[in-house]
Amino acid sequence: MRIIKLGGSLTQAKTLLKCLDTIDKNYDTQKTVIVPGGGAFADQVRTEQSHWLFDDSTAHKMAILAMQQMALLIHGLKSHWPMAESTSRITEQLNTHNVSIWSPDIKELQLHHIAESWDITSDSLAAWLANKLCAERLTLVKSTPIDQNLNLQELSQVGVIDKSFYQFVTDSAFKIDIVHQTDL
Repeated sequence: MRIIKLGGSLTQAKTLLKCLDTIDKNYDTQKTVIVPGGGAFADQVRTEQSHWLFDDSTAHKMAILAMQQMALLIHGLKSHWPMAESTSRITEQLNTHNVSIWSPDIKELQLHHIAESWDITSDSLAAWLANKLCAERLTLVKSTPIDQNLNLQELSQVGVIDKSFYQFVTDSAFKIDIVHQTDL
């Protein structure tokens, strides 16, 4: 099984559909779970938090809702891919479909004690999901160029991946790819 996290910035780069078409063409025979970033919806949460000064826990829950909105957008573009809110539902869907879109459930994440912080974004959540589902590979697709000479901690320091990603992949068995959208 492969987890492919599509950065929310792919919508602003206007390459989301191209990435989805690539997945449809090249990964349609593999069990694949799409993890959406929050994109402009999450950016709006950041804007509102800086204006209203509400806490990070509230912002985190709103950012999860942003991921859900992106999941709906992806499903609207690829309606033959089912959406799943839970890890158990993903497992069920992958018995009959090769691709599933994860629309993360806030309550499931809370049950697993996922910290509610901007340090944990869809990058870390994709890593958590890859661990939970025993995936063989995790691919993070970004709109920004990736310096392949940097390690995970350095990629975090320059803002390519979130601050908590490394802790979610330490001791993981899956292979990790962090790629530019043109390298999917």
